[in-house]
Amino acid sequence: MKRVITYGTFDLLHYGHINLLRRAKEQGDYLIVALSTDEFNWNEKQKKCYFSYEKRKQLLEAIRYVDLVIPEEGWAQKVSDVKEYHVDTFVMGDDWAGKFDFIQEETAAEVIYLARTPEISTTQIKKDLKLTN
Repeated sequence: MKRVITYGTFDLLHYGHINLLRRAKEQGDYLIVALSTDEFNWNEKQKKCYFSYEKRKQLLEAIRYVDLVIPEEGWAQKVSDVKEYHVDTFVMGDDWAGKFDFIQEETAAEVIYLARTPEISTTQIKKDLKLTN
């Protein structure tokens, strides 16, 4: 069984997220999504989520491409996750291109950066919503 992992906040879930998850799942048989916790988002990324971790986890678990959702609690856990879950392929959006190449060197897992869906982003949705209020 080929295992794939990806990471993200997945707040205000939209079709760009679904596209990423579908294409990530196409890289293997079993997709693990490491979901950023509320604490990690706030303390390390300075991001406040609209939906709580538990609500975002519920949404992800309802998506047919996702087999397992685990918490992402810090930047440094990626290598240990790849080892612990016996991951073969590490997938991220191409806005992170090159930033996780070290994972391939440290774990032998293939690192793939997938193109984002260009016309949609959570950041843009939040900006658009601010304009309408």
